[in-house]
Amino acid sequence: MKLGDLVVRKSYGGDVIFKIQQMEQSRAVITGVDFRLLADSPVTDLQRVTETRPAVQVQSQLKVNESLRELQRYRTWQRERNQAQWTAQAASPHEHTFFEMPGKVLHLDGDANYLRKSMMLYSEFRVPAEGFFVTESDMPQALYRLLPQVRPNIVVVTGHDGILKNLKEQDISNLSSYKHSHHFVKAVKIARDYEKNFDGLTVIAGACQSHFEALLQAGANFASSPGRVLIHALDPSCIAIKSAFTSVKETVDVIDVINNTISGIQGVGGIETRGSYRIGLPRMKPGGLAKPQNAAGSGGGTIPSTQQQAQNQTVNA
Repeated sequence: MKLGDLVVRKSYGGDVIFKIQQMEQSRAVITGVDFRLLADSPVTDLQRVTETRPAVQVQSQLKVNESLRELQRYRTWQRERNQAQWTAQAASPHEHTFFEMPGKVLHLDGDANYLRKSMMLYSEFRVPAEGFFVTESDMPQALYRLLPQVRPNIVVVTGHDGILKNLKEQDISNLSSYKHSHHFVKAVKIARDYEKNFDGLTVIAGACQSHFEALLQAGANFASSPGRVLIHALDPSCIAIKSAFTSVKETVDVIDVINNTISGIQGVGGIETRGSYRIGLPRMKPGGLAKPQNAAGSGGGTIPSTQQQAQNQTVNA
């Protein structure tokens, strides 16, 4: 076996596909391909994946596709509703053409590969976002510097986590029983010190098996993992997108957003939170202060931030 090989753990029945990140003598550090899990394993417990599309990965992708379709359906409904409302109030069909301002996302990720996938998703849904690859231990300091620079509406703090297996007595209520939950908690506190209003800054935090209760108590709006289960790499981004496109006049439907994640209610939870999506008029014309991009469907345009293009940057704390 070598670095980059796809493997499964025989002792776990091959339930999760991993990629080998490091190898040290008889042990390997492995990261989940689809799930935000970091683990180490004896090389003898690893089995190389030989299929082009293993069944477990196909099943995971089906769940991802359904979650993304639901987000697309929501956006289609939202655009049609907005168009109908403005058309009903206008004297002529083109009198009040509106523009959209979805919430801006600051995404800190402890895994560069997951970050790339997340930024591609933001770009696909045209959510203004800035993404940074930051090791979990450096996230509090990085967030302290980035928040006043980026001035986001939504913060995502994620990466890898897990319950430590080498403890004599596992106590899942204790932060010391987790690989990185205490780093996420510190980062959430930094974000909440920056903006104390839970509706002024939506904080989404955690990874696989993270200490859900501690993250909420620290000030997160949404967090993982209530059931201490594995969460999908794109779950935090799916929540961020739904929040970015929920109106400031409405609260994010907690049940709806959780049910439409890949991991479900055992993987993520949260509290009532207002969205950060705004519409305005008149629609700006080409050559103005900001050039609008056409949204799918008629009537609306999206006004991107100056950082609309997905970024993949490394932050050294």
